[in-house]
Amino acid sequence: MKIGSHDLEKDGVYIVAELSANHNGSLEIAKESIKVAKEIGANAVKLQTYTPDSLTLNCNKEDFIIKGGTLWDGKTLYQLYKEAMTPWEWHEELFNYAKEIGIDIFSTPFDKTAVDFLEQFNPIAYKIASFEITDYELVRYTASKGKPIIISTGIATIEEIQDVVEICRSVGNNDIILLKCTSAYPAPLEDANLAMIPNLAQTFGVVAGFSDHTLGTTAPIVATTLGAKVIEKHFILDKSLGGPDAAFSLDKEEFAQMVKAVRDTEKLIGKIDYSLNEKRKKSRQFARSLYVAKDIKKGEIFTKENVRSVRPGYGLHPKYLPQVLGRKARKDIEKGTPLSFDLID
Repeated sequence: MKIGSHDLEKDGVYIVAELSANHNGSLEIAKESIKVAKEIGANAVKLQTYTPDSLTLNCNKEDFIIKGGTLWDGKTLYQLYKEAMTPWEWHEELFNYAKEIGIDIFSTPFDKTAVDFLEQFNPIAYKIASFEITDYELVRYTASKGKPIIISTGIATIEEIQDVVEICRSVGNNDIILLKCTSAYPAPLEDANLAMIPNLAQTFGVVAGFSDHTLGTTAPIVATTLGAKVIEKHFILDKSLGGPDAAFSLDKEEFAQMVKAVRDTEKLIGKIDYSLNEKRKKSRQFARSLYVAKDIKKGEIFTKENVRSVRPGYGLHPKYLPQVLGRKARKDIEKGTPLSFDLID
């Protein structure tokens, strides 16, 4: 599967810098964030496309007040989304700027009008947020646009995950990426359950990845070892900017460290390869092999005293020692000579 020109199998983990509310209401900060994300090695930057009215009601009743130990307790949903939204009038400039500097850009639509709006920019993919996974009509409509569809599974039951996968396939979209996600901000490490990443891929026959809300960079490294092909992490230029998502976002230096750690992890994982490349062949000089340990005269019998398995590795393989012992030398052999079959009668 490809996202844009990025082959998820051949080109490594696709790293997405989630801008979310970290523009802090400034178009210039949003553009600078895209620029820096490119510089520090992100493959893509992701926006969120909604209005407070497309997400909730402007209502102060108890149901609409955030509570439960979140970073946003006490605010109404409407207040939070009004503060955090990316103005729709910015999108064209942000999409054009990202394309100009050579970084992928796409967004999370939160309703059908957002999908219709985003289509004019021909995004390379769409993202379905974890809280929207139950909005089957939004999933169906978004998937019908034929772009790779990335779906966070944070709050979903296994039945709901199966439902959305089938919905995508029912409209002919098989480019499905399921992200393991813990919908807590920040997410405790013990709730990450990254073992689900390979299980998502196996259970649903899709590409699997990770939407990370934990603090730090350990989780993306572990996710990479477990086969995540997409990693999404909130990115902010500088945490001193503040804002609704600053506390669980990585700043420029932290995100750069994460990118490097993921790329180093990919190198460490490598591939299954039992062949001997030139480096391995060269290293075999330090392996053991059969050497003459004492001067031997022509016709003398090879014994455990005059033939030994030692380093370096230029003589016969040690496995041949039982075949060598008891046979005779074809000629005089000096101590320190690598043993070979042409020296044996």
